Amino acid sequence: MKILVYNPDTNKMETYYRNLNDPMPYSKDKYLSVKEFRGSSKSDVLWTDKRAIEAFNKLRSIYGSPITVRYAFKRIGEGGHSGMSQHYAGMAFDMGQGMTQAQRNKLRQIAMDNNLFTYVEPANLTPSWAHMDKRYKNPACPTGGYPLVRFGDKGVYVAVLQDALNTLGYNAGNIDGIFGNNTKNAVLRYQRANNLSADGIVGCNTWRSITEKIKNSRR
Repeated sequence: MKILVYNPDTNKMETYYRNLNDPMPYSKDKYLSVKEFRGSSKSDVLWTDKRAIEAFNKLRSIYGSPITVRYAFKRIGEGGHSGMSQHYAGMAFDMGQGMTQAQRNKLRQIAMDNNLFTYVEPANLTPSWAHMDKRYKNPACPTGGYPLVRFGDKGVYVAVLQDALNTLGYNAGNIDGIFGNNTKNAVLRYQRANNLSADGIVGCNTWRSITEKIKNSRR
């Protein structure tokens, strides 16, 4: 598997090659395997952020016992999530399947008490698992979702964008999480073809359009 990890400490995208049973990059003491992170996704390229893996490491260390992770990474259209889900950015974990309600509540409480994740979903919304994600930056849309991305940006949201554009036939080049000229030109082509403001910047309207089209293309 090819795994891209954005490291905010260096502002660089790092590339790793791991087998499914290997630990994820930055996983402490093999807490999280590539297979667990990938879940049911069919993708042979994964992406995430160092902050997300480190948040899981801290949760696991404080909890003190293994934590089931059944779903983390997905590509848009692989099912089960909204158009701009943090799972598509490799920033979310659905965990605790098969654990008791009390154990899942303990996970949620640890995460909130220690400010480990940006968002911890209430138990009434995910009663049979615990959802947590490490989203960052303000969303481009008032209702939430992905942040605005533009030329020069790096990170998981750029990787999501590149993957979607390539699938829709707007060649953004290799998925590397770096918003360079290839990605900008692909965004411009997409915007012009879909009656969007052609500025090469992916804000709310462009994100909504791309994520809706890619979801429909993979049904």
